[in-house]
Parts: sequence; C-alpha cells; structure tokens
Amino acid sequence: MFSSSPKNARKEHKKKNNTKNRNSPQLTTLIFLSSIAFILCILAAWALDIAPISQFFTKLSTIENDLPLVFRSLLYPDRYGTLIVMGLLVGLLAIVKIFPQPNRLLYIAVVPILLVFALRYLFWRFFSTLNLENPVSGTLSLALFLLETFLFIDYGLQTFLVLSKRDRREDADRFEREAIENNYLPSVDILIPTYNEPEFVLKRTIIGCQAINYSDKEIYLLDDSKRENIRQLAHQLGCHYLTRSDNNYAKAGNLNHGLSQSQGELIAVFDADFVPTQNFLSRTIGFFQRPNIGLLQTHQYFYNHDLIPINLGIENEISSENEFFGRHYQKLRDSADTSLCYGSAFLIRRDILEESGSFVTSSLSEDYFTGVRLNSLGYQTIYLDEELSAGLAAENLSGYISQRQRWCRGTLQALFIPENPLTIANLTLRQRILHGAGIFQWLLPISRLIFLVLPISFFFIDAIPFKITLFEWLNFFLPFYLSYLLSFSWLNQRSREALISDIYAVVQCVPLSITTIQTLLNPFSQGFQVTPKGIAKDRFLFNWSLAIPLIPIFLINLAGTGHIFYIFCTKFTDFLNYSSEERTLFMLSIFWGFYNLLILSIALLSMLESPQSNSFPWFELKRLIRLKVGERVFSGITQTLSEIGAEIELKEPFSMDITDENTAVSLEIVGENLELWGTLTRDRNSLRITFQEMTLEQNRGLIQLLFCRPGQWKRTKCSGELRVFWLLLKSLIKPKILTGNRKIYPISVNS
Repeated sequence: MFSSSPKNARKEHKKKNNTKNRNSPQLTTLIFLSSIAFILCILAAWALDIAPISQFFTKLSTIENDLPLVFRSLLYPDRYGTLIVMGLLVGLLAIVKIFPQPNRLLYIAVVPILLVFALRYLFWRFFSTLNLENPVSGTLSLALFLLETFLFIDYGLQTFLVLSKRDRREDADRFEREAIENNYLPSVDILIPTYNEPEFVLKRTIIGCQAINYSDKEIYLLDDSKRENIRQLAHQLGCHYLTRSDNNYAKAGNLNHGLSQSQGELIAVFDADFVPTQNFLSRTIGFFQRPNIGLLQTHQYFYNHDLIPINLGIENEISSENEFFGRHYQKLRDSADTSLCYGSAFLIRRDILEESGSFVTSSLSEDYFTGVRLNSLGYQTIYLDEELSAGLAAENLSGYISQRQRWCRGTLQALFIPENPLTIANLTLRQRILHGAGIFQWLLPISRLIFLVLPISFFFIDAIPFKITLFEWLNFFLPFYLSYLLSFSWLNQRSREALISDIYAVVQCVPLSITTIQTLLNPFSQGFQVTPKGIAKDRFLFNWSLAIPLIPIFLINLAGTGHIFYIFCTKFTDFLNYSSEERTLFMLSIFWGFYNLLILSIALLSMLESPQSNSFPWFELKRLIRLKVGERVFSGITQTLSEIGAEIELKEPFSMDITDENTAVSLEIVGENLELWGTLTRDRNSLRITFQEMTLEQNRGLIQLLFCRPGQWKRTKCSGELRVFWLLLKSLIKPKILTGNRKIYPISVNS
C-alpha cells in the first residue's frame, strides 16, 4: 500500500523536483571513489603490519574456533547430516521432474531448500575457508568471498521473491470482458518514435498499428531524422507525421513532443521495429478501468533469433535472452506493482503522464524512470506476460553490446537523478529492494570478469585464496551447485539455462565492466545511441573489438592450467605428499581453469558472426495455396513464408519444366483474400516463389498475415542443462563456419 494518495503524492513530487537533487553526480562519484580508497588504505595497512589492522585480521582468521558448539557442528557434519543433504537433493530432483510447471505450492516447497543450501554454503565459506595468513592471500580470499556474497545475495533475493510471482493473463481475460460490457472505449494515441530505422522496418510497424482491432485510435510517426521518404511513407499509409526543430533529449524528447501534439486519453508506444498483434488494445485497455493503474507493459517478443546462438549454430535450441527477463525478472517486479517499462509495447494514461512532467529526460532510460515516477505518485506500473507484439533484436554483436551498454548506463544513472528509486518518495520497501537489485545487477559483469582472471593468482603468484579439503568442497559446494542447476530453469519457467547464461555473461563482461566504471565516474558523458536494424552481411565476420580483451585472459588461463596439469601428470608422487588442503586447491585450480577455458573458447567462437543474406525473416507458416502457372492450377501448402517470397509444397507432382529463366506465377493464399505475383524456381526438393513488387494492399495483407495474428508468437522452452552442454561442445568441435551451412532457419510461429 502506498503511503499517500495519488493527489497528495503529486503535490509532494512537484515540491521535491523544485529542490536541488541531493544525489548530485559529484556526491555519488565521491562516495564511490572514497569507498575504493578506504579499502585500499586498509589493505595497505595490513601489508605494512600496522598493529590494529593486523590484529583484526588475525582475530578474523580464528573466528571459527570461537563459535558455539552448535554452530561448529554445522561445519563438520556427521553421516546423518550428509544423508539429510542427499535426501533434500533427491526431493528437489523429484519435484522439478514430476512437476515441470511450478505453482505457488511447489515454490513454497522448493524455495526453502534452495535457501538452506545457499546459506549453508556461505556459512561454511566465511567461518571455515578464509585464508588470512598473509596480506596477499588474505586480500584474494576476502575479495573472492565478497564477490560470492554479492552473487549469493542476488540469488537469494530472487529465489525468495519467486514466492510472490504474479501472472495477469487471467486478469486480462476478465478485464477484457468487463470493458466490453461497460462499453469502456477510451481514445488511444499510438506513438512510434524513429531515428534512421530502415523504411521497410517502419512500414511493418505502421501497418501493424493500423491493423489493431480498435476504432478510436490515432497513429503518430515521430521522425527525429526528418527524412523525406519517411514523410512520404506516412502520407502513403495514412498516419500522422511529426518532426521537431531539434533533437534534444533524444527519444524522451521526441515522445514528449508527440505527446504535446496529440490528445488521446491513453498513450501506446511502439519502437520503430515493433509490430503489435491485432488484439493488443483489446487485451490491455480493460486494465485501465482501475484508476490506480498508471502504466501497463506487455511482454516483448523478438521474431529473430539471438546473435550468440546464431553464431554458434544452435539458434533453434536456445530461447531468447529477453524471454528470461520477461518471464522471470519482470514477474518478480510485477509482484510489487513496479514493473520495468521497456520503452516499447506499453500503454500509459495521458493525464497522469502530463501531470508528472511527461517522459523523464534526465536519463538514457526514460522508460524506466517514467515508471518509477508514476510509482512515486501512487500509481501501479504492471506487467502482462503475453506476446502482443514482436520486435527486431540486435542484428550484429556491436549493436547488441551497444544496446546493453546503453541499458547499463541508463540504469546506473538512477544514482544521480531525482527519480532514483532508492530515495524517491512513496515507494514501498519491497519496491525499493527490487529496484536496488535491478540497479546493482550491473555490477555483475565486473564480478564475472574477476572470476575469469582470479585463477591467474593460483598459477603465477604464491597466493592461496581459501583453505578447504576435498571432502568439505564435496559436502558444501557441490550440493549447492547441484541444487542451483536443478532448479534454475524450473524457477524461471523454462526460459533459460544457467550454462548459456554464463556464455552471454562472458561475452559482455569486459565492455559492461568498463561502462559501469565510466558511469559511476562520469554518468552523463554519452548520449542516446540507436541500435542499428535491418542489417545484412554476406560473409563471416569476426568481432575483434570484443575478442581482443578476452584473448589475453584466455591465453593466461591456458598457460596456467597447462602448467598445473603438466606438474600433476609429471610429478604425481610429489602431489601425493601435499597436504589435503594443497591437493584440493591444486585440483580445483585445474577444474576452474578448464571451465574458464571452455567458456572463453565458446564465447570467442560466438564472436564469429554468421552471414545474413537479407533482412526479411522467414516464418514456418502453413497455409493452403493455389498456384497458377500459365493455364494450369496446382493446390498446395506453404512451408515457409516471408515478405519477399515463399517455399511451397504441392499436393500433386509438378510435372512442368522450369527453364533457366524464372517462371512467372500467381500465388493465392486461401482464406486470406490475398493473391501475389512472383517468379518460380526450384530449390532442391521444394519450389520457391520470389515475390514481385506489390501493391500497398497486397503488402498490407502479407504483413498482417506474417506479424499481426493474435496468438501467433510461439513461446519457446529451454532444452535443459545437459542438452545445452552437449550443444555447446558440438559447436566448439564443429564450428558453423566449417559446416558451410548458411541457410536462414525459419522462425516457428503458431499457425
């Protein structure tokens, strides 16, 4: 419950915005730098053997001996404790296998088990494994433990919040019926901001918006690049075209200008590459009968595959990265009515938006902080996990990384603007916790980078970051890690595997680490950059800018792991004379090094970008057709379909000869009132039609068939950890470039 009414909150919000922002860039940056300086001073004092500091770390190293007996028994479990751990793991495995679709009761059964394993591991790490015998080993030991603690806090928070996940699809059914019964038909303005996106991409979006089954709507194309061809496109399609005299505040400024030139009660926003389905408004309008709903964000689906799986040749086996965020993180946020606004495919009230000061212009993430501002006014920002639109994901790795850097920079700017969700008025504690987790998740790339380079300390300097035996490692780490792998995809509704997530993390860790540090030092040094869309490339390209920072890390891990493995193989007798802790560290170093090498190898391989012959997606869409070739008519069915052509299978043998020149044909798609002309060629065992230039109505009908059908976007499920591990190994052993397979795999949709 909010602490004040929306009316009072708006007054308080206006008053607060008139005061100086207490989170100035200078103050936040000073805190960041001061924290680093303080830590370095402590470590320097320890290295110089200054008495108070040295005594503190000496006392910390013996803390295990001072524990009460009941706690010390946890560090040395007996056989009954081991049996309990094994029983919990077996129970967890049984639940996730027998009940693949979790519900609240199953969450209640599983979450405590996962938290017990996590807390048990951290307890052991802190009280029993820290090596503080000297400053070098101690620094590495504490750094490793603090990194793990940070990751575990994030993991534990997400795991606990799973208990209150919410799914609003049944609410959408109910509100849709109520809106029809109450004749609730508010006017809607659809805003499409654009800057340099290709004309054919924009055309899909405009036609898709026009195809929405709702009468009282107006469509505004907001062109910040002031292109004459786009003006003509808007005129041809019959929508409003708006430009402005400057490009101040990028997308946020463009949206605010469009807001000032329109008057609908509700505002829907679609990025230039996002195409809505025909039922977008009928599924979302009804929620706004509730006066406390300020913004509704829908699930974002991407109709092209992610780049990393494409480059590895496993795109048909791996779900989109966005699926994990939409089906997991967003539902966690929605449980507190503070869902993240993506900036596209959302609906917002005009009166609330205008009274709050319109779209936030102080950050690159105008969408996110506009939602935060609405929360502070006492309104809910909610999430509907339903595929009501589809967009175009980044089509090259440079654009992909640039997009993530913009998200990172924009989110971290929260620490420097009035809309900081950690300090802004009227948010609940739960909302602040969720926003805080979202902000500080951008520190995770730094953690991942450190975990890549940390084994170097084992290889080349005399540093031992922990004191453990193999039995302890098997008893504490292994149960936690197995519980994590068993439950990861189950908790996120089969949208993501842990292993593929690690590949993504390694690919991004260097550029995002740099961006994080740059933002904390100089948060507003870079402006908004549009992700390029509609890209085609005719050959394999290696992204050296991403690879170069990882190659030295790979080589050092290779040299270190190889050196330790060589010692293990050639001096095995000496190895047997090591202490139990030394043998454990030796084996873990080899294991850690080999894991890093495997992940780095796959990450580097994913930077070899595959050819993409054209920018038009192909869909596995089966439709009855009639093919007219001269005077003859054949019946058949489409196998794949795109804006530029179709692959068909005829019900009867095609006995006509096709000459070297393409054969002109007419293709009628039965039941769609759509007839297209093109040329016919043979493609191995199938027939392919390449469409000729279309009329506007033909193009409109084809786009609506391909992109706008309700329920057409097919939700994918992850393949499982073992399956993904095998696929990644296979891609490494036989890279895509060696297979010679450059086929564009069609996208599965519900026919």
